[in-house]
Parts: sequence; structure tokens; C-alpha cells
Amino acid sequence: MKEYGTSKLRNVALISHGGGGKTSLSEALLFATGVITRMGKVDDGSSVGDFEDEEIRRTLSLSTAMIPLEFKDQKINILDTPGYTDFIGEVISALRVADSAIVLVDSVAGVEVGTEIVWEQANVFHLPRFVLISKMDRDNASFERVLASIETLDPDVTFIPIQLPWGENQDFKGVIDLFSMKARPADGSKMEPIPADLQEAAEEARMVLVEAAAESDDALIEKYLEGEELSAEEIAHGFKLAVKNGSFVPVLVSAGTAGIGSIPLLESILFLLPSPEDSSSFNLSGAGDAEEEGTISDAGKLAAYVWKTTADPFVGKLTYFRVYSGVLDGDSKVYNINKDTEERMGSLYTLRGKEQLTVDVLHAGDLGVVAKLSETATGDTLGDKSLKATLPLPVYPNALFSVAVHPRTQADSTKMGSALTRLCEEDPTLSWHNEPATRQTILQGMGDQHIDVAIRKAESKFQVGLETEIPKVPYKETITRAGQSQYRHKKQTGGAGQFGEVHLRVEPIKDEEEDFIFKNEVFGGAVSQGYMPAIEKGVRSVMRDGVMAGYPIEKVLVAVIDGKEHPVDSKAVAFEIAGREAFKLAFHEAGPVFLEPIMHLRVIVPEANMGDILGDLNTRRARVQGMETERGHSVVTADVPLAEIQRYTTDMRSMTGGRGMFSMKLKSYEVVPTHVAEQIIQAARKEKDNSEND
Repeated sequence: MKEYGTSKLRNVALISHGGGGKTSLSEALLFATGVITRMGKVDDGSSVGDFEDEEIRRTLSLSTAMIPLEFKDQKINILDTPGYTDFIGEVISALRVADSAIVLVDSVAGVEVGTEIVWEQANVFHLPRFVLISKMDRDNASFERVLASIETLDPDVTFIPIQLPWGENQDFKGVIDLFSMKARPADGSKMEPIPADLQEAAEEARMVLVEAAAESDDALIEKYLEGEELSAEEIAHGFKLAVKNGSFVPVLVSAGTAGIGSIPLLESILFLLPSPEDSSSFNLSGAGDAEEEGTISDAGKLAAYVWKTTADPFVGKLTYFRVYSGVLDGDSKVYNINKDTEERMGSLYTLRGKEQLTVDVLHAGDLGVVAKLSETATGDTLGDKSLKATLPLPVYPNALFSVAVHPRTQADSTKMGSALTRLCEEDPTLSWHNEPATRQTILQGMGDQHIDVAIRKAESKFQVGLETEIPKVPYKETITRAGQSQYRHKKQTGGAGQFGEVHLRVEPIKDEEEDFIFKNEVFGGAVSQGYMPAIEKGVRSVMRDGVMAGYPIEKVLVAVIDGKEHPVDSKAVAFEIAGREAFKLAFHEAGPVFLEPIMHLRVIVPEANMGDILGDLNTRRARVQGMETERGHSVVTADVPLAEIQRYTTDMRSMTGGRGMFSMKLKSYEVVPTHVAEQIIQAARKEKDNSEND
């Protein structure tokens, strides 16, 4: 691929609700620019953007695909993102390195919950954007109805059509271009006079466009209000300013699978959306989180941000990056600022789907890929060693869905940890950890589809078979009052015996900073100081394994208050056993309870679903904290036990038809009600019996 300077680049993310037509649009743009001679289809797995086996199997995008196009001697890097909300991390990563976005809205469905989610993410990055009403050739397509729904997306923005549809449904044959005031049939490469029946509507829409252009510039609005006609250049200049500052969002139309409207869209991207040079600056995080500002220019120090990493079965690890400043050559050395290590860059590529296109050099603002970097991971900054600052990470949402994973075979167990780590390096919305309370390995993500894809990827890319199940709730055990006990361990089987007697007192700890306190309160030497570590070891072993149902114990003070020892038979192991058993007895005397994790839940749903959500939360032991309205949606905040919402992602989508969303985070641990505690104990006994029978 040719070399392109900063001013000749556009980095555009395609974002939408699932099924919005992003991949089909990418195919149409590839066809319109002559890259492919036949448009592929998502449904039959022949599209350039959906090339992974799992994407073909599911017929939906699971990761962001790079689609670089060359048009009118400029390069447009299209980032085709997934629409399914489980893969929002891919959308965030793409928006992090884009300079603008195109929000696709289905011509029949209009604005959907996924549209609102990606719109908010584009707001986070302050990206100029278009709205593209897609699939205008569908039955029941309606430009006017969908435009009305678009206008509810953001009260701070004015949506201005710069194209009108030339027909709808099966009669959709092209677009009416309001800048040139010409009709553009099919892909838009040719122009015709506007049909008479559309002339009046086009003139009215053109008037709105001209007013928007005039409003963006003081000189233009003055000229316009004085009744002077604005030139085509002045209209273009004013409207481009309005798009850049985000006060106006152009609305366009297309039909990707039919290839209608492709050329006008490409021209609008070059004409109205900013190049990296127009963005001019970027932020860096220095020492102590101090903010620095860099300039997007070839003349600056090299600074590149790694926004994605993948494992390719043929070439190994692929690292996707954007150059923010400086010029990057192939076969050069760069410094990983985050890892404080040098990396050797091999050949540079740009990817078009899975096709690797070699490039010799990448200028500031461009996107590229390199293979086989050893230490670099997603979110790292590559650059000049003197840079001393990193490019900031985007904020990813907290995990909403968890599974317990275990290896399918003994061979898989040795590779499971490294495979999970590599999966999480590729996707920042995935995470894993070992849960000590349940002794399970927990994999967390955004939803069941997200986790399922990760498990399949572990098998196909890393050859690790994993099984999943619903995780156990990480309960904790503690006490509510003081308790005392004593235990004597005596063993005489010929030869040296064992003897140790321990008297304990236990108390609950109120201090939030301390989980366990051990004290020696023995006076008169009844138990030697040298046996105290053994007693503490015995107590700690019980705290790790629990007393009631096998969950860890916390917030307990243990005091050794008395005991006995034998001059010959007393040994450390005897006091360890005595300490362990005495602690169990004292624990039972001290009002033992379970503590359960309480999650703070924030639910956003259409007002029509409010009653269903509240009724459902009442069945989950939830304490509703508040209700309010936010931009036409109902917002409910509640504190809910984790045990009641482990599969809330699936339940919420079912209740709201996919239009609800929520976030949650751990708030505290609270005492489990007695009837629930009995169920926990019974479940633990049943599991123990089953394991013994096995």
C-alpha cells in the first residue's frame, strides 16, 4: 500500500446496534473503490470484515476489523466494530484511536439501545460523527420516521440531513445530494438533475443545511442575515466547522448490500470528517498522572498507542497500534514505555480484514500492525526512550457476567493460566482470578456470548479445553459475639506421645482494617511461648477452610487464655491440632453467621419496563435505593445480594427485549438471612457427600 502523510488520512469507526449493517457497508465501500470485484455477504461468511471462524459460524462481528481504503489519493482507515453489546470493549478500543465515527441506524428499527450505548461512547471521546440511515432498500424502511427517532438521541445536538433518499424500500435507487443539489443513482458515481417530485423537499432541506453552515461562523451568519447568498465554498467551510465542533451532525442514507450511496459517503468522509492533522493534539500521562500535550506531527517524538492484540495461528501475536507522533519505520527499535523495555519491530503491515498489506513507513495519525512483539500488550505506549510519558487508557466497563472455569483434561490444566492471561491481554473487558473463598478460577466478561467466544477462542487459538459452570458465591464466615472453648489433644500409641491443651476466647473484630488478630494472654507459663506459632497455625488453617460450610473466616480475634503442656509428650503438632479444634468449638459458641457480597446495581430501562424491573428486583432480596428519569429512560439503583443476580445479564435482556442495560460493583458484605444460611449449609453438605462418593 502507498505511503500517506497525516493530512491524507481519515480514521473512521463504524458503530451501531447489532445488525446495523456496518460490515455490509464496509463491503460496499471496498467494492466502490475497486478493492474487491464482488461484494461478500455476512450471512454466508464471505465478507472481508468477518473472517474469523467464530464470526462466520455466528454470522456476526465479534472483533474490530481494519478496512483501509484508498479514495481520491487519500487513505480512509475504516474500523468495523461489533454491534452486540457483549463486545463493547472492542468498540471502546476502536473509538480510542479513531478521529471520527459513523453511527449506523437501521431504516426500519430506528434508534435502539445499542445505538444509545455507542453514541455515549463516542461522546466520551468527543468525536465528530455522521449518522447514516442504513438498509434503505428494506421493506417498511422510512426516512422520516427514523429521522424523528434519531433526533431523540442527543438533546445537545442538531441533526441535519445532507442527503435525502431517492425512493424507499424496493424503490430506493440513490441519494439526493444537498450540497451539489444533484440526484446520484446507484453507488453515486454519476449525477443527474433532481426529479421534479423531490425538488421542493430538496430545496427545503437545503435551506436548513445552509442555515446550519451560516450559524457556525460569525462572518457567515452576518452575511446570511443581511440577505446575501452564500457561495458553495462558504457553505462547505461553515458546515465543516459545525461538524468538527459537534454542534451539528450530518445525516446520510445508504443501502450497503445494494451498494447504493457508497461514493457520496466516501466523498463526505473526505470533505467533512477531520484528518489526524485537524485534531492536531493528543494527551500524554506523565509522572504522577500529570497531563502533557503532544502534537500529531511527523516532527514530534515517536509515540504510538497499542489498541489491540490478537493471536494469529500462522504468524503468532499481532499488535495493532496507532502512531500519534513521529514516523515509524519497519525493522526499527522502539521502546515500550509501560514495560520499560526495548522491542524490535519487524515488517509493518496494515490489515484489510485478514489480508496483510506491507507498508514501509507509517506517518503520524496512521494505523498499523506488527507481528511477534514479545512484551507489548494492549494499552501500552511505544515510542522514543526519552518520551517518559504514556498515552492514556480508555475506561472500560466493569464485568457483568462470571463463570467458573476448569480444565477439560490434565494436559489442559498446565496451560489454563497462560491461556486465560493471553485472552485477557487481547480483550480488556475480560479478566480472571482465583477466588480463594470458593477455590475456583473465575473468568469475567460482559455477557454469556462474550464468555462463550472466549472459551472457544482458548480452544481454537491456544489449544486449551475449558469447561464452565455457574460460580459459587464467595461467602465468608464470621462471628457475632464472644465465645470460649478448650480442647485437649492426647495421643499415646507406644513410644513418644502427643499432648497439648488449649483454652481459647474468640471475639468479633469491629475494626475494618483488621481481618484477624491473634493474642497470647496466658499467664504463669501454662503454655510456653514457643508453642504459640503452632496454635496460630492451627487456627489459621481453620480460618482458611471455614467451619460451617467451607468458606473463609474473617473479622475474628483469637486469644489463647490458658492451657496445659507435658514435659515429655508436648510437641508443636499437638498444640497445632489442639488450637485448631479449640477454635472450631469456640466459633460455634460465638454466634456464627455467613457474610454475603452485596452489589450496588444501576439499571437503565425504557419507562415501559419499569414495573417489570421493580417486581423482579423484589424477588431478589433487593433494597431499592432510588428511582429517577434520565433522558426518557427510567433509572433504578438498588443493593442486591450477588447470589441473586449472577445471571442478571441474561434475565435483563429477556425482560426488556434487549433494551435495558445495567452496571454493578461490589458495595459491601452483609449478614446472610437465617433461611438462606441453612440452604448454604445444606448445599455444602451435599457437595461434600458427593465428592466423598466419587
